[in-house]
Amino acid sequence: QVQIVESGGGLVQSGGSLRLSCAASGSIFSGNTIGWYRQTPGKRRDFVATITSGGSTNYADSVKGRFTISRDNAKNTVYLQMNSLQPEDTDVYYCGVQIAPFIYWGQGTQVTVSS
Repeated sequence: QVQIVESGGGLVQSGGSLRLSCAASGSIFSGNTIGWYRQTPGKRRDFVATITSGGSTNYADSVKGRFTISRDNAKNTVYLQMNSLQPEDTDVYYCGVQIAPFIYWGQGTQVTVSS
């Protein structure tokens, strides 16, 4: 059974930081690329960052230098450290586990940045 649970969202002032966590069941965590995406209701879901099973990372241009993705394989958890948050970072953030040809999604966690 696929279980993906995000946590760590909340309300923060502009310039602040948050750390999101994505806990996935062991059967889907190991060996797969896991990413963070974000979406405003009514709009498309956009790529934020991914990390491979070997630890290689990729970031959207809009978050490079501010966000850091990491994974703890012992805990089956991926993190997204978000620094220097801006109001335009306000969105629902989703964790996605890539098991080709599909991406399995969590329920999302709301991040709101006030100006």
